[in-house]
Amino acid sequence: QVQLVESGGGLVQAGGSLRLSCAASGGTFGAYAMGWFRQADGKEREFVTAISWNGGNIYYADSVKGRFTISRDNAKNTVYLQMNSLKPEDTAVYYCAACVTFTSTPSRIRNDYNYWGQGTQVTVSS
Repeated sequence: QVQLVESGGGLVQAGGSLRLSCAASGGTFGAYAMGWFRQADGKEREFVTAISWNGGNIYYADSVKGRFTISRDNAKNTVYLQMNSLKPEDTAVYYCAACVTFTSTPSRIRNDYNYWGQGTQVTVSS
């Protein structure tokens, strides 16, 4: 059973930065594609970014392109989300997720992900 634990969320002013981490255990982290999703109050969980098993393919939602950067360290079983130039509309609970099937061309679809973390709150004040 794969366990994912996010950390690094918090309160930040607009224009600021945060770095989220997601530590994996109990599986073969280096074989999975990893994704970050977010869910704001009253809204559906939406795709933010995803990275293939070896980091060779990375995709971003248009809303975060140029501001967010996903990366992974397979030796540390960890995926990161560097968030810069944060906006109030980035406020949400951020979830990391692991996909065991679409590992080379990571999916943007929530239901394609097999394992999820508990989420970490990011709040951006204006």
